[in-house]
Amino acid sequence: MFIRKEVLTGKAKFGVSDDGKELFQIAMAKAFKRGDFRADYYRGHTLLLALGIASLEDMFAQLYADGDNDPFSGGRQMNNHHATRFVDEEGNWLPLRELYNLSSDVSTTAGQMARGLGLAFASKVYRESAHLGDTQFTHNGNEVCFCIIGDASTSEGAFWETVNAAGVVQAPLAIVVADDGYGISVPTRYQTTKESISTVLSGFQEEKPGDGIDIYKVKGWDYAALCNLFKRGIEKMRRTHTPAVYHIEELTQPQGHSTSGSHERYKSAERLQWEKDFDCNRQFKLWILANGLAEEEELAAIEKKAAQEVKEARARAWKRYFSPIEATRKDLESTLAAIVAETAQKETLTALHKEFKGLITPFQSEMFRIVRRALFALRNEDSPAIRKLKDYASSTDQRMKGRFSTHLYSETPKSALKVPVVAPQYSAHSAMVNGFEVLNIFFDKILDQNPNFYAFGEDVGKIGGVNQGLAGLQEKYGEKRVFDTGIREWTIVGQALGMAMRGLRPMAEIQYLDYLIYAYSPLSDDVATLRYRSNATQCAPLLIRTRGHRLEGIWHTGSPMSVLLGGLRGIYILTPRNMVQAAGMYNTMLRSDDPAILIECLNGYRLKEKLPDNIGDYTVPLGQPEVLREGEDITIVTYGSCVRIADAAADLLKKDGISVELIDVQTLMPFDLTGAVLKSLQKTNRIVFLDEDLPGGASAFMMQQVIDVRGGYRFLDSQPVCISSTAHRTPYGTDGDYWSKPNVEDVYEEVFRLMHEAEPGR
Repeated sequence: MFIRKEVLTGKAKFGVSDDGKELFQIAMAKAFKRGDFRADYYRGHTLLLALGIASLEDMFAQLYADGDNDPFSGGRQMNNHHATRFVDEEGNWLPLRELYNLSSDVSTTAGQMARGLGLAFASKVYRESAHLGDTQFTHNGNEVCFCIIGDASTSEGAFWETVNAAGVVQAPLAIVVADDGYGISVPTRYQTTKESISTVLSGFQEEKPGDGIDIYKVKGWDYAALCNLFKRGIEKMRRTHTPAVYHIEELTQPQGHSTSGSHERYKSAERLQWEKDFDCNRQFKLWILANGLAEEEELAAIEKKAAQEVKEARARAWKRYFSPIEATRKDLESTLAAIVAETAQKETLTALHKEFKGLITPFQSEMFRIVRRALFALRNEDSPAIRKLKDYASSTDQRMKGRFSTHLYSETPKSALKVPVVAPQYSAHSAMVNGFEVLNIFFDKILDQNPNFYAFGEDVGKIGGVNQGLAGLQEKYGEKRVFDTGIREWTIVGQALGMAMRGLRPMAEIQYLDYLIYAYSPLSDDVATLRYRSNATQCAPLLIRTRGHRLEGIWHTGSPMSVLLGGLRGIYILTPRNMVQAAGMYNTMLRSDDPAILIECLNGYRLKEKLPDNIGDYTVPLGQPEVLREGEDITIVTYGSCVRIADAAADLLKKDGISVELIDVQTLMPFDLTGAVLKSLQKTNRIVFLDEDLPGGASAFMMQQVIDVRGGYRFLDSQPVCISSTAHRTPYGTDGDYWSKPNVEDVYEEVFRLMHEAEPGR
């Protein structure tokens, strides 16, 4: 009711509440211990209040998008998206085993499931990993992850993948299904077979220890049963790590799904009456009275006091949020009035002043927009009042960008961009080995040196990966450190995410880059946004290892880098040309607190490379391109497998007197922090961007970065050119590859054409 009122009066933009779902959270709080974790969806403030880890003012601050006082997201997330601090401002881990831990919520339906699996799986890892010893992250793996989901969202594939994975790995995941019979307006009969998620899941029921999950069903208005069930079920889970589903039935939503609409539009009169009768708060009150625990007058007094406390907290939160805005509004109004009296642009400024005076409870952006337009009109004038307006615009712009446009990546001393550079070292005795052997030796060193490092994925364990990068390492370090998973990319990422959020250093393998689409949602919605949406209170320095670019077959030759660039900002995207570079990049990331995806070259595992003498110690800096060959006539910018294509083309062009400067950008995100490409363009005045993505993909991204962002257009003597794959997927076979992917001859012809246009006589 209070949340809805703030939205309807214009003080807040949107609201969701716990109405009808309070009681099971109070019971759950009794079983929730320090060290436990929660992975929730967009509700759940009742649990925070029951645990005493948030105030009413905190709830309203987030509702108002109060960046100064919202402790959960710094004004970045809508209300009822919670998070507690996992790391301090320097990036150091807090003692999570002593805290109530809320992983940062997401709005995506079932988006919390895979993360919940990972948070629970970390408990299993800690319990089974004696080599880790006593840590600040765990009490012998006793921690449970409570993962709450609405019943309609159990229709999502992520739910089923997570339930199955939890049963397989036997992680202490308590999946709490809040069932109010609807997914916004769509009833359960259109959502779930048999209209009961617990019934449908019955085949997962554990029959003997370790072969399934526990399934419980309880009415959401039955307080005694809820308390008993959570106590009994969670105690067992802590002992055995058997996952469980708690199906909380007969919940209600007395004000509908959100403040955007009323449930009276889609519920019958009978259903509405039932919801009034079986609202969990009403039933709780009846239970208290029936058991003689309080008199009706006492409960009425409690309700009255609670309502008053909420009103007072709301008033305090609003004052704390709006008082600075109101002070600014008054100051700006008087400044604009002074400018109206002196300006030559009287008509324009009078209209803007009038518009400004009409603002009642303005947002910062509403005031700022008017000030900007005033300054547009005043660009040729100067006065103390105008300078004051300019100062306001400058300071406010800087402050608000700092509020909303920081912490996409780590800004701590542990940032991947701050990892010291250690160059690879070679000697006369440096061996020539296959590319996969470089990685195998590197991972062996890391597993030996870093007890927190874990490697897993499809075919990673027993056979050491389809390309043998981890061959023999499960046998050496055990199947707890190097292990296989099922074919389930979404939850592979979720396992890595949860482990990384609890202090471990996981490397999760997605077998081919083409398969990353299955994992795109948790990567884009969860991993990439975690640091940003939590306002740097949480991080997940996971590694996603995959392989891509040219090989054979439609789903084994992909290089969809623009898909990654378009949706995974917040994750570094690393594109090494060979395995020596890949090992250095892995090492850089393992010394940082940032997440990354590294795409190894599929056709590079059997190519010979010189093994650095300091394998496992050297690093490769991010965002620093490498000039592989110097030239005078034209610059070719590329990465990954195309480096060899470009190098071979440069050899051909050299025979015709064309000198190519070849640059490997090495990482697409970040892209060229040193200005190396621009420096080359200043010398050659011609540039080609080459890759295997689709037309308009990552080659266009690189061109935009160099020509637009860095102003490279100033140095062009010829049009900039992008060479990419064809628009269709690459067909199977050598011929299909040749006529679909850029090849040596394509690069030769395009570069020769450019040079012939410039110097026809050459």
